Amino acid sequence: MTEPVPEAPHSIGAFVRGYEEEQRLRGFRCPACGHVTATWGLACARCGHAGLAEFALGTTGRVVARTVIAVSADEFLNDTPYAYVVVELDGGGRATGWVPSIRAETDLPIGTRVRFRPSYKPGVQFEKEPA
Repeated sequence: MTEPVPEAPHSIGAFVRGYEEEQRLRGFRCPACGHVTATWGLACARCGHAGLAEFALGTTGRVVARTVIAVSADEFLNDTPYAYVVVELDGGGRATGWVPSIRAETDLPIGTRVRFRPSYKPGVQFEKEPA
């Protein structure tokens, strides 16, 4: 006998609207093990527990991986080059997004502090925190 598919606290559409329209980052926290994730899902990636709780993610963090995009999709044509980043958020979770105006990897070293920047542009946009 298979178990029923759990219900998510919000839809993928609501997840995307969170950063595009509501200017906030949504994530999930597992009530069983405490794992925090910025990735939409129905069960915990760490322990498999179903029934994740919605969790307000931090808006600041540090770059843990990045690459510079020189040739982009049409949506980002006017923003190229830019960095596609993985950000470890303060308070837990990792989010992917982009940082505009990055021409070389040396412009955004690993460990650079960034913050979520609400924007009308697609995706999760970050900017470098002032020094």
